[in-house]
Amino acid sequence: MTTTPHAPAVVSSRADLHDALGAWTLSGPEPTDRRAVVMTMGALHEGHLQLVRAAREAAGPTGQVIVTIFVNPLQFGAGEDLDRYPRDLDGDVAKLASVGADVVFAPTPDVVYPDGDPIVRVSAGRVGEVLEGETRPGHLDGVLTVVLKLMHLTRPDVALFGEKDAQQLLAVRRMVRDLDVDVEVLGVPIVRDADGLALSSRNAYLSDDERASALALSRALRAGADAAGGGASAVVEAASGILDGAAGVEVDYLALVDPTTVDPVPADFRGPALLLVAARTGATRLIDNQAVDLAGSPASGPATGEDPQENASD
Repeated sequence: MTTTPHAPAVVSSRADLHDALGAWTLSGPEPTDRRAVVMTMGALHEGHLQLVRAAREAAGPTGQVIVTIFVNPLQFGAGEDLDRYPRDLDGDVAKLASVGADVVFAPTPDVVYPDGDPIVRVSAGRVGEVLEGETRPGHLDGVLTVVLKLMHLTRPDVALFGEKDAQQLLAVRRMVRDLDVDVEVLGVPIVRDADGLALSSRNAYLSDDERASALALSRALRAGADAAGGGASAVVEAASGILDGAAGVEVDYLALVDPTTVDPVPADFRGPALLLVAARTGATRLIDNQAVDLAGSPASGPATGEDPQENASD
């Protein structure tokens, strides 16, 4: 689909968002058109823009595409980078004009949480207690709480998330399914730079030397996928071998898991699996993942966080 550039409407209040949603509803969209939402924390890069392009396709030619830009304090723990997280609303809006966004909802914390920190929150359950949840306690609870609130506020038919944040995507899918939220969740494949580094807003923190070190993450994932014919243990050993020899990389976790539960796969597992890594280079923490086919051949694409047949992640 060719997108005609147009400046999206930028709203920051609940009332103005309500008006923007109502204006589209009253315009008489075609029956096949839908409202699609992409939730971001801003500092947009090509990975985010690919999400918005996919949202434009999912919404239909005269559907409505909403992009939310909100740095959610609930998903940052003590000592994390909430205050220094990159923010550039004007630059983000300029980028979104070229990819088909109709509305940008950029609220402040007092708009999203008018009564202060919410007393009632969404729990990610056991999905939020391992891997990212173990390293960042409460992180996925904060993500799910704001995602559910933004779904209520924007009232989408479909919500799109990047597959780079594979555990987050799985948690959102489980929330939607377990709590009967009437929204279709679509995953969009990881976007990488030419050198293989997965795009992330936090890449801006990396020095040249740290970026060179960070390339060990994608190399390790490829090595693991290439070793799939040897089984689960061979996958982990191949990836570990790359990371163990990488200078300037402090591994948080490397795990081969079931892509629908994030439970570790047993040594004799056969079928689709997901190889996850989190590591620090300098002061910057990065995550990445790779789908692995333990039937014997390397997977060609990134992780879906769901049954493969359901899909064509920051």
